[in-house]
Amino acid sequence: MSSAGQLVDCHGRVHTDLRVSVTDRCDFRCRYCMPAEGVHFRSHTEILRYEEIERFVRVASRLGIHKIRLTGGEPLVRKDLPQLVRKLASVPGIDDLALTTNGSLLGRYAAALKSSGLNRLNVSLDTLDRERFRWITRRDALPQVLEGIAAAGRAGFRQVKLNALAIRGFTEDEIVPLALFAREHRLKLRFIEFMPCDGDRQWNAVRVLPAEAIVDTLSRALGPLVPVESSRFGQSATEYRFLDGTGRIGIIRSVTEPFCGRCNRLRLTADGRVRNCLFSTEQWDVRAALRSADGEEQVSELIRLAVGAKMRIRGSDQGQLAHVGRAMHEIGG
Repeated sequence: MSSAGQLVDCHGRVHTDLRVSVTDRCDFRCRYCMPAEGVHFRSHTEILRYEEIERFVRVASRLGIHKIRLTGGEPLVRKDLPQLVRKLASVPGIDDLALTTNGSLLGRYAAALKSSGLNRLNVSLDTLDRERFRWITRRDALPQVLEGIAAAGRAGFRQVKLNALAIRGFTEDEIVPLALFAREHRLKLRFIEFMPCDGDRQWNAVRVLPAEAIVDTLSRALGPLVPVESSRFGQSATEYRFLDGTGRIGIIRSVTEPFCGRCNRLRLTADGRVRNCLFSTEQWDVRAALRSADGEEQVSELIRLAVGAKMRIRGSDQGQLAHVGRAMHEIGG
C-alpha cells in the first residue's frame, strides 16, 4: 500500500519515524540487557558507514520519513558522531533529529551535538543511587551521567527525557526519587515496561512492573496524576501531569497495553537491516544496496517491502509476546 512520498502498511499506519542504530557496542553491561562477558559485536566492516546511513536516510525521507532517532548500543561510543548528526540534519525533509544515550559520554559531546543540529535527547537512567547504578550497569559511572544531563542543559537542549526501565522487584524504590529529580531539573521522565529484549534471556512476565503500579506509587507519594490527552499519531507513551502543574510522567505500556495500532516506526540496525517491528522475525538487508553505486532504487523497494509486510501487533497478527530474536543492543533502542 506504500505510495510515492508515503509509507502505509496494510493496516493503514503511515510510517514517518525511523530509528537508526549506529553501533551495537556499549560501554555499559546493564544486567537487563547484556551479559558481563562474552558479548559478540559486529566487525567494523559489517557496520554501516556514516555515508551509507546518510544515503539510507535520504531515500527514506523521499518516502515520507521525517523523524530520526539515533540509537545503539551506546551511540556516543561511535567515533565522530556529531559528523553524522550534521549530515542527517542537512537531509531535506528531516525536521526532527533525536538521540538516545546512556549519558556516560554526553558531557563530552553535548555542545557539539547541539551545534551539529540535534534537536532532542533521551538519557537512560534507572537509579540515582551510585552503588545501585554500579550494580545495574557493572560500571561506576553515575557522576558522569549526571554531568552529561547537566551539560545537555548548558548546551541549550530544551527537551531532555529520562528513560527508566520498569522491572518488578527492581524499580519500585526508584520511582519517586527519579520523579522528584525530573521535577527539580525540569526533565521529562518515562518509565518503560520491561520487554523480552535482554541478551541474557532472563525476561519473564512476572518481572514486568505494570503502568498501574507506577501511577499508584507516584500518586500516593506526590499527589494525583492527571492523564494528558494526545492526538499525536505514533506516540508510544501515555502521559500524565502532576496536579500542581510541575512536571510530566510518561509510561510506555509496551507489555500490558502495546501501542501497535498507532505505530509509525521503522528501524535500521547498525549492520544494515531494516526491521518493521521490534518483535519482527523478519528483516530486510539493505547493506549491499547501500554499497552499490546504483542501489538507491533497491533500497527504496526494500523499505516498501518491509512496511508492506508489517504485522498487526508485536510482529504477528495474534499479538503473542515472544522473545525478540536479537538483543536490544543489536537492534537499536
